[in-house]
Amino acid sequence: MRTNSAFGMDVKTLSTGDETVLRDFLSPRVESSMFLLANAHAAGLVDRGEALQGTYVAAREEGRIVGVAAHFWNGMLVLQASDEAILETVARAALSRSRRDLRGLAGPRSQIDRALGRLDLRSRPTSCDTREMLYSLDLRELRVPEGLASGRFVCRPPFDGELELLARWRADFSIESLGLSKTPELESISRGEVERLHREKNQWVLIDGERLVSYSGLNARLPDVVQVGGVWTPPDLRGRGYARCAVAGSLLAVEREGVARAVLFTDEENHTARAAYEALGFQVVGDYGLVIFSD
Repeated sequence: MRTNSAFGMDVKTLSTGDETVLRDFLSPRVESSMFLLANAHAAGLVDRGEALQGTYVAAREEGRIVGVAAHFWNGMLVLQASDEAILETVARAALSRSRRDLRGLAGPRSQIDRALGRLDLRSRPTSCDTREMLYSLDLRELRVPEGLASGRFVCRPPFDGELELLARWRADFSIESLGLSKTPELESISRGEVERLHREKNQWVLIDGERLVSYSGLNARLPDVVQVGGVWTPPDLRGRGYARCAVAGSLLAVEREGVARAVLFTDEENHTARAAYEALGFQVVGDYGLVIFSD
């Protein structure tokens, strides 16, 4: 794979065989690196444009990674490099080598702010540009809500016949949380995401009586750590503790499979979501940045 050296720094497109050195760099930063770690774990480091794949570019000094950027199949550029010059180097290299359009950025908020400036992207219009609060939870400390603990609500994987409803929920989530527009393309993407998560067994629904009332999914997964994402309750069903129970139920399920920790991020202005996650035992460990361009 291509490399180039400047000022003692080597810039390399990662490929098969680089998994260990990538994990060595990212694992101490796991809470803010779940997309990078989990996508590499699930789909490898070779970019064929398939779901979860991306072009990973690392800056190395004396063979050790000091920064990484990955431009993924969905157009998102994900960053992990604290030094500003290294951040720009790996970001530009990933964008150049992936040869795909840039849809948005994700990573620690301070790094996203620096990247927007370094890449001359501040004037580009956005549908979403948020500072997210980054949370972590040791699953041994999970506080199970009474409605779930008592059996009044049931959390389970969805059935095949429920996927169409979940696809609509997924699109509604993207419209409300990410500022996307309701289009046939969004509906198609949402349906594809729900079907993929169903195959991967990474989504759950909460049932009250016989009605589906809430949804929780995982947007990144490692053998011992998962990242919760896409949590959704229809507006007319909110305020009843459903989302809290859906998330708790999904975490109980993965804990039985050996997962020890969960992370998630949510908009710092979403006080309802933050209160729900904190009620489950999640604690703030940092912040995260999410930017999606509207053009």
